[in-house]
Amino acid sequence: MKILYHHRTASKDGQAVHIEEMIQALRELGHEVILAAPSGADSQEFGASNGLVDRIRAHLPKAVYELLELAYSLAAYRRLAALARQHRPDVIYERYNLFLLAGVWLHRRLGLPLLLEVNSPLAEERDRYGGLALSRLAHRIEGWTWRGADRVLPVTRVLAGYLTRAGVPESHIQVIPNGINQAHFDAAPDNATAKARLGLEDRIILGFTGFVRDWHGIDRVIDWMARHRKDARTHLLVVGDGPVRADLEAQAARLGIAGQVTFTGLVHRDRVPEMVAAFDIALQPAVTHYASPLKLFEYLALGKAVIAPREPNLMEVLADGDNALLFDSGTPGAFEAALDELLTHPELRQRLGEGARRSIETRRLTWLENARRVTEMADELIQARRRR
Repeated sequence: MKILYHHRTASKDGQAVHIEEMIQALRELGHEVILAAPSGADSQEFGASNGLVDRIRAHLPKAVYELLELAYSLAAYRRLAALARQHRPDVIYERYNLFLLAGVWLHRRLGLPLLLEVNSPLAEERDRYGGLALSRLAHRIEGWTWRGADRVLPVTRVLAGYLTRAGVPESHIQVIPNGINQAHFDAAPDNATAKARLGLEDRIILGFTGFVRDWHGIDRVIDWMARHRKDARTHLLVVGDGPVRADLEAQAARLGIAGQVTFTGLVHRDRVPEMVAAFDIALQPAVTHYASPLKLFEYLALGKAVIAPREPNLMEVLADGDNALLFDSGTPGAFEAALDELLTHPELRQRLGEGARRSIETRRLTWLENARRVTEMADELIQARRRR
């Protein structure tokens, strides 16, 4: 089928990974993907944000910027409509963004089936963290957009709850979590080779990937390592960067374990598997309650012993004692106790790692399987449209 794939993501980060992997998987299945996206998005380096957008956001009042976001829908709609006339697609697949109405407009005008991928409740998210000047308008448009799609694809069942509360019929909701590119991770080196390449032989590697923020709790890992200072085998490897990197490095130096902490800085996503392959214990100390963290699937694919909080969204994928060791985030010391248990029980690390790798296959947590599910839904909608 011909799929008109629309998104408004200009930054090269985890969002871009999701977009690129889904497009690649759809094409691998033999479908034609016509991409509608912001100009220049593909040419940016991984880890980059859109500098022009950042500057505009910084210098404009919030209300004005939000109205510009809404106005962008007009330009996006014209682009979508032109591509629809040129390519005559069978279906629209859109990655949801706040104030983005183009996909729903084209769906209503042409009757093309619309599948809407939702990764977060952006109105709530921006209200909470960045602030919204037009909060009421944002929430109303968000609900209208969600209800306007034929199928809405949240990444967790927790997020699906937001959709139902916004009035989306349950029959229109299909949860599709994030996944991995199996071939990409099958090419990763073994644990010993990965450690040797990093000069970390004979260390027990505690690993974290991604953009590190204060709420991730990496400071607790450093405090825990300092209490185990006599065991210099432990080493924290952070594959990524973030606004708290300098604070964490200063904390490690203050506690006398600077030599046991490594930040790689920004790493191109093609190199992530070879870095994660070095981990012995993979860290997910905290999580946004509705999210489907990309890093989690990478940890599972490479057979790592995962430590994670016992949260409903993570428990959609993780099972305590099977493919992860879960802790109660509300219990003081529970995270550190889980670290103690994995540090002192290598056989537990091995068992959890085996379960982690197995769960990717048994639960079909790959981009290719996600693409199959999407196209099966699209085909049902196309056939239903033809019968009308």
